[in-house]
Amino acid sequence: MKNILVCGSTGFIGRNIAEYLSRQSDCAVYGVYLNTEPYPHEGIRFVRADLTRREDVNRVIKGMDVVIQAAASTSGSKDIINRPYHHVTDNAVMNSLLLRFAYENNIQHFVFFSCSVMYQPSETPHKEIDFNAADTMFPNYFGVGWTKVYIEKMCEFYSRISDTKFSVIRHSNIYGPYDKYDPEKSHVFGATVAKIMTAPDNGEITVWGEGKEKRDLLHVDDLTVAVDMCIMNQRGKYELINIGSGKAVAVSDLVKKIVSASGKKLKIVYDLSKPTIPTTLSLDCEKAKTILGWTPKISIEAGIKMTLDWYKKSIHRKEGAF
Repeated sequence: MKNILVCGSTGFIGRNIAEYLSRQSDCAVYGVYLNTEPYPHEGIRFVRADLTRREDVNRVIKGMDVVIQAAASTSGSKDIINRPYHHVTDNAVMNSLLLRFAYENNIQHFVFFSCSVMYQPSETPHKEIDFNAADTMFPNYFGVGWTKVYIEKMCEFYSRISDTKFSVIRHSNIYGPYDKYDPEKSHVFGATVAKIMTAPDNGEITVWGEGKEKRDLLHVDDLTVAVDMCIMNQRGKYELINIGSGKAVAVSDLVKKIVSASGKKLKIVYDLSKPTIPTTLSLDCEKAKTILGWTPKISIEAGIKMTLDWYKKSIHRKEGAF
């Protein structure tokens, strides 16, 4: 029986992982939360902690075997452009403390969610080795990107001085249940779903920018399986692994796919005055296949349908729309 601590267990990725692991008979799942109140779940034991406070971090890590670090200060592209510091300070502090106390408490395995913002825009899927610290990082991602690189290197550092295994997951754009569905604060998928599902039939949907930027989109269920396979199958003490679909989808195409799946008749309008990050990025995930046996299973079309079905049951119904 493994004691697994999921930090950020009431957030998007953390909640999906905590619920997935809670269904396994060999796991005792503990979920850390702070501002978002926990939800009723018999398989998850919730603990409140501020992960920027050393006393709280030490308290929740004691007695754990595995730490899955899904807690973060996050928001959408608007904040990345207008308030870039929002993604830097708290994330650097909480991860530094978590790594320190994971070391002091001899944790068996530590999983950290990095991201793909450090990669250069490219029409070719990136391998893990393609990141070059000498390259100029995309200006809007400078703060968040270098914060992620710092934490990746701290994981590697602690792997060299301890017996803990570290999995650093550079994931692509994740979507699915429990994501933020707010046009102002969400990432591209959640914001688009919210706009489409709340728009009146025969109305219009506004896309920020031209919609030419392309994103690698992965359903959260594929990510949770990847995390589980890291815990089960990783042999090396430190592994940096891309986890994504391996394909780049243009935002304009994504909008059309979601509109079609929604069954609504909507006119698509492009607002060139809104912030946009015109880059193309996708991930080569051959390493994940080789060392973990992982490959993505959910197509973008199937993922959109799954997400809209969940949205209708979980969000629209609460709002009285159905």
